Amino acid sequence: MTKNITLLVIAALFLFLNASLFVLNEHQQAIITQFGKPVGKPITKAGLHFKLPIVQEVRYVDKRILNWDGDPNQLTTRDKKFIGVDTTARWKIVDALKFIQTVQNEHGARSRLDAVLDAKTRETISSHNLVEAVRNTNSIFNELESRKESAKAADVEEEVVGEIEKVSVGREKISQIIVEKASSELRNLGIELVDVQLRRISYEKSVEQKVYERMISERKRIAEKIRSIGQGEKAKIEGRLAQDLQLIESKSYRTSQEIKGKAEAKAIQIYAASLKRGPKFYEFLKTMEAYEKTFGKQGKKAKFILSSDAKFLKYLD
Repeated sequence: MTKNITLLVIAALFLFLNASLFVLNEHQQAIITQFGKPVGKPITKAGLHFKLPIVQEVRYVDKRILNWDGDPNQLTTRDKKFIGVDTTARWKIVDALKFIQTVQNEHGARSRLDAVLDAKTRETISSHNLVEAVRNTNSIFNELESRKESAKAADVEEEVVGEIEKVSVGREKISQIIVEKASSELRNLGIELVDVQLRRISYEKSVEQKVYERMISERKRIAEKIRSIGQGEKAKIEGRLAQDLQLIESKSYRTSQEIKGKAEAKAIQIYAASLKRGPKFYEFLKTMEAYEKTFGKQGKKAKFILSSDAKFLKYLD
């Protein structure tokens, strides 16, 4: 009998401890509720904790950084650009008591995040130009200046296509503005907003095709200009080649004339020397050349009337 009572006491003690003790993990925080109402402060320290059995329950809340993905929104920027924006954010529960009292659980929190973050994102982006949500800095202008300097050094024309606006706020600052606007509302829910990121920005479908067509026409225009520059460079190269060729031919002609002149001078010198040594032989040679030109192929169709005692025919007598 005593043994049975002891077993019953042990069993009752085990049930009491099982209903009274609970384990809190490192990534959790807990609120103890009594008849549905929170009692005491949030428990954030991991380990073994105690509660009253039956009348008290434990509500576990995650204390890790959680992720939120918003639905893509269609909105208009200040410069009347229709775009689609896809947003993501990170958040965590910093006040478990407020969290349970206001949104109850993570599902309720995500519903409130949808409403607050979508509204603040739309409000912030709509009050800025599209370029502010796309770029962070104006470093593109430094790059363009560098490209222009390189183009000047290479004697190539460089052109910037389209209008490039300067950034005064930037993508990261817009994300910070969204965080600042949304944090005040979410703080009342026991939620801390860690950051917001604009994951994707795209043109609205109705204007996307027009943007592509404009980009294509811009590219074609630049291609035509590059071809025109290429043709101009080709003409310059061909002109330089013609000038160099003419210079080479002029030098060659001058050299050939100099050589020819020296040869003729040498021939005249030889003829003069031979004339001094044998004037009759020189006379005979020149007469033979005259016969060849007169009666040869060049003069075979010509008719001559000469007397038999003509001096021209003295070597044919």
